[in-house]
Amino acid sequence: MKIKVLGSSAVELPNANLTSFLVDDKILIDAGTIGAVLDEDRQWKIRHVLLSHSHLDHIKDLPFLADNISISRKKHSVSVYSSPEVNNALKKNIFNNVIWPDFTEIPSSDNPIIRLKNIKPGKPFTIDHYNITTYKVNHAVPAVSYLLEDRKGKRLIYIGDAGPSNTIWKSVVKKIHGLIIEASLPNRYKSMALETGHLTPELLASELNKMKHTPEMIFITHCKPGYRKKIKEELKKLNILNIRILKDGDELDI
Repeated sequence: MKIKVLGSSAVELPNANLTSFLVDDKILIDAGTIGAVLDEDRQWKIRHVLLSHSHLDHIKDLPFLADNISISRKKHSVSVYSSPEVNNALKKNIFNNVIWPDFTEIPSSDNPIIRLKNIKPGKPFTIDHYNITTYKVNHAVPAVSYLLEDRKGKRLIYIGDAGPSNTIWKSVVKKIHGLIIEASLPNRYKSMALETGHLTPELLASELNKMKHTPEMIFITHCKPGYRKKIKEELKKLNILNIRILKDGDELDI
């Protein structure tokens, strides 16, 4: 399982891309950043997008991906998987022929560039050779996490934005080889994190304590750039092995 970090920031700046991870060149987990990193040939390889929730920093480049595909005039369709709430929000607020062309109907309703596919938390589905299960997590809007398992039994959990949650940790009992999880704010902003559905290093430590098995590798994403140094210091004080903050351009091998 090879993962390219296209973006791992909570805000967009010249040196910070919004959240997006590319798995094996064709599965995108969240879509905050695409075109700023991937050329057209690499964009056309994308066949599936897994969205955690509807906030703009996780979906921003999906409309542009659709537009790039339409311009190429290649017969190409991208399946976008998420909860009904997220897909409804995309249809109502983005692909509505007002904010952006409705690529769920272009070039036709039978053969659209974007296919919105609803998923049900706890019910597995398959993409290529991956078995994927979603779990609800605690955020300001409806949000899900993803558990990906490849044919070799390697398992990755991706949690985009989420405050303290319980369902996923009660449900996942097998060993996890990689965990991508957020730590948006330093510890002094614990109240704000809880109110908005995010984690601090201390809250992250509490989440890890809920797991039956400590993941082999823990990757931190979604840091606010202005607090990155402080978050790094506080993570180090946790004395947790195999934990690091991701940066744009990182390549992970799970």
